[in-house]
Amino acid sequence: MSILTNAQRYDTFCETKNNHYFCGVLTVKTVARILILTDPIGKPSYAPRLRYLCDYLAKQGYDLAVYTEQIEDTLPFEHTYPINYWRIYRNSRDWAVKSLWSLLTDWRNRQFTQRVRQGIADQQFDLIFCTTFSTFPLPTAAALANERHIPWIADIRDVDEQIAGAQYQSHRQWFLRPFRQWYSRQNIRRRDRTLQTANAVITVSPWHVQFLEKITPAPVTLIYNGFAPETYRFEAVQSSEFIISYIGRLYDFQQEAAQCIRKAVDELGLPDVQLRFIHSGLTNAQVAQEINRSSIMLVLTSEKTHGMMTTKFYEALGCEKPVLCIPSDHGALADTISETNAGIASGNSEQIKLFIRSRYEEWKRNGYTHQNVINKNRFSRLTEAHQFEDCIRHSAGL
Repeated sequence: MSILTNAQRYDTFCETKNNHYFCGVLTVKTVARILILTDPIGKPSYAPRLRYLCDYLAKQGYDLAVYTEQIEDTLPFEHTYPINYWRIYRNSRDWAVKSLWSLLTDWRNRQFTQRVRQGIADQQFDLIFCTTFSTFPLPTAAALANERHIPWIADIRDVDEQIAGAQYQSHRQWFLRPFRQWYSRQNIRRRDRTLQTANAVITVSPWHVQFLEKITPAPVTLIYNGFAPETYRFEAVQSSEFIISYIGRLYDFQQEAAQCIRKAVDELGLPDVQLRFIHSGLTNAQVAQEINRSSIMLVLTSEKTHGMMTTKFYEALGCEKPVLCIPSDHGALADTISETNAGIASGNSEQIKLFIRSRYEEWKRNGYTHQNVINKNRFSRLTEAHQFEDCIRHSAGL
């Protein structure tokens, strides 16, 4: 009997022939050893897109090794695969000096490449998977893939160009913003140069697909952000107040939309209405509880943005709560809200007030609201994990 390597997943089988009992193995499929490189894993939700994928791949028998930059002392979640991380910056002064040096010499990526190279010196991999919201650590993935003659995949979650001035990444201190814009331009050049060598690119919206197809010769695949079906599901939670909630950081480009909802609520003058902006970090379980307790979930955007489909939208979809998106982006987000019957996307004050009043009346009748969404499992992280696996297997030639 041949011996299967640890790069093969298998099931046991037993049967009886001529009064003899036989056992053996049935090979299901060859699986890969994957080196995963990622930008820092941190609060509030600790990279749910990556974590769900890693948990899924590990359960399927894939051998994973994750390398990232350390920004917290410990990672407060369980994982069955190794996560290797270390600090690049010791303090704010160290960050300032090294960031300037990285701008000039790409020091951060070169340092990370050296650390990973040392960590995997005696290990073999079939493919490199790199996920990022910016540029780091794409150059590391490209360099190591070239050295080892293996394919690599770039998962691009954000690009600086999706909003003018990269406001979602801008530092609050006004005097740092020119530096950030300078740094952004340098990162864009490095990103575009690096993506020329990728074997496949994955991204998060149709706009991002069209944008990246102009940059890289590699095939670009759309895999949306989504929700974990085990956590985000509908529960009929009654509340003594009609709660309109926004959960997450509020960026500068969202301030106009925030003022719009405040004005609409004031003009309606309905009793027992609470408008909440929850900025502090919550666990996934706590976020799900807050969504189910709410009557309307806010998605705040801007007509100046492109392809920005926040994870909180998908989590509201998973919990089947009415979504009020202000304003409409006239793009993929508004289209998805319409296609899934998740709510409305509008900047029209009368439409916004009409939507709030209709859900308020539903809450008065039932004590909670429920949105009859359509085909939400399309955005389940389990569905998306299968899409990731298909791309990985195709790129690795499995």
